[in-house]
Amino acid sequence: MPSATESPAIQRKDAPTQVLRVQVSFATMMAVVLIVAALWLLSRLLPVLLVVVAALFIAGTLSPVVEWLEARRVKRSVGIALVFTVLFIVTGVVIFLTIPELLDQAKSLAAQEPALRARVVAFLTRSPLTTPLAESLRNVHYGELLGYSRETAMKFSTRIVATFAYSVGAIFLALYILIDRDRLRGGLFAVVPRAHHMQLSRVMLNLETIVGGYIRGQLITCALIAAFMFVLLVACGVPNALALAVFGGVADVLPYVGALLTIVPAVVASLPVGPGVTIIVIVAMLVYEEFESRVLVPLVYGRALRLPSSVVLLSLLAGGTLMGVAGALLALPVAAAILMLVDELRVNLPG
Repeated sequence: MPSATESPAIQRKDAPTQVLRVQVSFATMMAVVLIVAALWLLSRLLPVLLVVVAALFIAGTLSPVVEWLEARRVKRSVGIALVFTVLFIVTGVVIFLTIPELLDQAKSLAAQEPALRARVVAFLTRSPLTTPLAESLRNVHYGELLGYSRETAMKFSTRIVATFAYSVGAIFLALYILIDRDRLRGGLFAVVPRAHHMQLSRVMLNLETIVGGYIRGQLITCALIAAFMFVLLVACGVPNALALAVFGGVADVLPYVGALLTIVPAVVASLPVGPGVTIIVIVAMLVYEEFESRVLVPLVYGRALRLPSSVVLLSLLAGGTLMGVAGALLALPVAAAILMLVDELRVNLPG
């Protein structure tokens, strides 16, 4: 027996030690391995997944048109062939009418760049705050930029070829999805238990509404702003109106950033015409952007993409970081689909 004068540390010296053992079951280890392997495979097959998502978007956009033709007693196969034929013809006509003109106007813009840059530099040097920016713009060396462009030309051309190949694959996959709609839908319903068939039908209908509404809304808003810019710039006598209008229509697909990318080139191109024309272009573009955000977008999209501003911003940042411009374009319908699934599947979130 230890005496009463011994310290507690000495008394606990002979006490049995407790060993904490963490045992991981074989099933848990296999689950972790499968999850890691699935994530790695997903990262490697990300372009393929993007093609599938794009094909679903195309199919969801064209499906209402095909169903409308079916309601008019047009055979489904004939309706699909008619829709894709019209789509290819319209795309070819637009490319034939715009690409040559865009190339000519791009050359004209490149020829006018020195004079335009001199005007911008002269305008910036009027204020002490913008003088450093004017000096930087004045000292731009095109030799270094051209050298850098030569180094990246091969990579850029490879990306263009890959993007074209993926786009063609997405179009043909969308065609297959529309043709074999009933078989694919039957296979999906065969996998899901019968008790969840009604819920699955609602989810598929909501997804088609979100995807189709987003794509059709994008096409309408981009076409309208391109037409508005073309009429405005032609009326104001601004050169290269077609190239600027097409660029503005393409840039309008990006929320928030698209407005800046649309207004700035039009304003810069109007500077040589005169300050009065520049003010008219600025005011008209700002008024149209406000009209588009307040009236046109809610009217075109309806309830398809009613997302909070914070969700829109975070979705754009996440999509752009993960997959660049394509990710930013797909971010909003994906976010809307996720919120719809959370609501439809009754997923309980914290808060």
